[in-house]
Amino acid sequence: MVASGDQQRSLATRVAERLLRRYDGSGRLRFEQTTVEATLGDFDPRLTDRFLDAGESGDDRLLALADLEMISLDAAGVVRPTVAGVLFGTRDPQRWLPQAFIQSVAYRDVSVASALDRRRYQIDAKDNDGPLDDQIEYACRFVAMNQRVEASKYMGRIDWPQYDLTAVFEAVVNAVVHRDYSTRGSKVRLQMFSDRIELHAPGALTDSMTVDDLRRRWTTRNPVIADLLARCPVPDRIRSPCPKFMNRRGAGVPLIFERCERLSARPPVYDQIGDAELMLTIYAAYPAD
Repeated sequence: MVASGDQQRSLATRVAERLLRRYDGSGRLRFEQTTVEATLGDFDPRLTDRFLDAGESGDDRLLALADLEMISLDAAGVVRPTVAGVLFGTRDPQRWLPQAFIQSVAYRDVSVASALDRRRYQIDAKDNDGPLDDQIEYACRFVAMNQRVEASKYMGRIDWPQYDLTAVFEAVVNAVVHRDYSTRGSKVRLQMFSDRIELHAPGALTDSMTVDDLRRRWTTRNPVIADLLARCPVPDRIRSPCPKFMNRRGAGVPLIFERCERLSARPPVYDQIGDAELMLTIYAAYPAD
């Protein structure tokens, strides 16, 4: 997807026309999508093609990416990938957005401080990077691999996991959709302790929402990212009630509460930590030793 100078100018005009369609009555863009210093040549066609119709070719494919807000114009009028375009259309989004990954750590105790007193305080640790949908999958697999699963064999084997993986999936999706991508060093942090998971998403709640509103209202800081996740199929190995990463019905938080309470008899807890981050605590069905 590399264009010459003349092609860039022609394409920029057509992209601008497409973007003008997204203005509302106030004269402002409905959604603000910041461009990054990536180029169209940094797109991986195998990643962008999944969002496009098979019959589209040439500039039509690029204009379709403009409709998806995966490309836009920078301040100089050059067509570039947007933040969402880089997150879904490149193999290494962290090259331009070093903060855009999920850091997963599993500790042996109930806190970092108490875990540090033990010789091997970390069970596992992984930086989940790559395209955004891959990050979600890797983070969910991290929890699946590091949780304890007990079993009973009365009238057949019954497994008793510490966490409901469908609730974990929904929680991780919400974290990457609602987080603030503008602050360097502000990665999503998934911390597993012996009795709970803490999921930290950078940024404050939007639209004057409070943590008490989360079960009743749905809004997002990143609607374009939500739209693209709604087009990404969920891998078979991930437990989700929906075939796509998002269904856009605002059912994620109620589902998290319902499934967590059913398994652990304790509701999850959301805490807003100033304007820095939103933290979700999911309690284990039984604490690890």
